[in-house]
Amino acid sequence: MKHLLSIEKLARSDMEKILADATVMKRERGRHATQPLAGQTWALIFSKSSTRTRVSFEVGVAELSGRPMFLSAADIQLGRGEPIKDTARVLGRMVHGAVFRTFAQTDVEEFARYANIPTINALTDEEHPCQILADILTIEEKRGPMAGQVVTFIGDGACNVPTSWIFAAAKLGFEPRIAAPKKFQPTTALLKRAGGKVICTADLKAGARGADVLYTDVWVSMGKEAESSARLKALKGYQINQSLVKLARLGALVMHCLPAYRGKEIDDATFEANAQTIFDQAENRLHAQKAILNWAVS
Repeated sequence: MKHLLSIEKLARSDMEKILADATVMKRERGRHATQPLAGQTWALIFSKSSTRTRVSFEVGVAELSGRPMFLSAADIQLGRGEPIKDTARVLGRMVHGAVFRTFAQTDVEEFARYANIPTINALTDEEHPCQILADILTIEEKRGPMAGQVVTFIGDGACNVPTSWIFAAAKLGFEPRIAAPKKFQPTTALLKRAGGKVICTADLKAGARGADVLYTDVWVSMGKEAESSARLKALKGYQINQSLVKLARLGALVMHCLPAYRGKEIDDATFEANAQTIFDQAENRLHAQKAILNWAVS
């Protein structure tokens, strides 16, 4: 049985399979040769709000002839304190797979262990594997294979998205850079666990210089709202703007996993100048999710 719980635990061969299939899913949308989820119901269990992840999985399951069932954690017994393992054992007897978006990575892993159905991590505080697979699909469409490329993440470099980037880089042979204040850089333990070559720097310009991709995310992630004032103060200046883009390689991609808070992690002019890439990136969530679902049941 296959689960996508993290980029860390996903084999390189499986990453490559998903990415190759995503290209086919995109090209053949609406006329897929097979319907791998025919007759299946998939539960989408979300403890965190979502636009792109929810829509892409609901549409993706439906386009593969499955039935998506959206379950907000607040609307089921999970939100009233039912243990993860009990919810998992119930759903595992009724549905064919689950997409789980929540806070703790251990919750997704526990669910997969007890449900005994294919389980996909749609975001936790530790990793965002589906996002990174869609991002890699976007980069390879526009710039070719990942090997040798430089991807610079700017902002909160200790959150789930850069963590998944770091694990992906070790598997696919590209260079991740984290441009962030020291407090917002990944831990030494995580870097050691991931392997590969990761450059961490508080020097924003040094991180951006010669990069193939400049990437950012919100400064205040879901669940960190209580830290909002301190985060905004500490991360002020770690912004993608037009002067920073000039330091990157000519034709560098500017990416944002959305939603964007213009004037903070990216300025409005730079966002709009790179909107085509950013919304191609958002669209590719659908094609990548479909490839993940196909992989999970194959």
